[in-house]
Amino acid sequence: MKNFIAVNDNFFCQKCGEKNLKLKGGYRNHCKKCLYSLHVDEEIPGDRLSDCRGLMYPQKIDHDGKKGWIVFHKCEKCGKIIPNKTAEDDNFDLIVRLSHESTGM
Repeated sequence: MKNFIAVNDNFFCQKCGEKNLKLKGGYRNHCKKCLYSLHVDEEIPGDRLSDCRGLMYPQKIDHDGKKGWIVFHKCEKCGKIIPNKTAEDDNFDLIVRLSHESTGM
């Protein structure tokens, strides 16, 4: 992605408290246990310029043949929606459950 700013830090989830370690071979931007994120980026992934700082819940899941599973996070505070790729160590049971809800299965 053009202008992508690589940020890969350890963090504690503000929703469930899970400790999330840096992702090897990628960039972690949501909790691996509950899939929640935090609205920290404004325009460019990694810019950390958003003043919102609202919790972003996993609204839906989709599968892209090239990128794999994509989680769409929606900010509980301002409503912004941001898509993010899932990681191999994400809670796959939750991904499957959300994908069924997204497709109405």
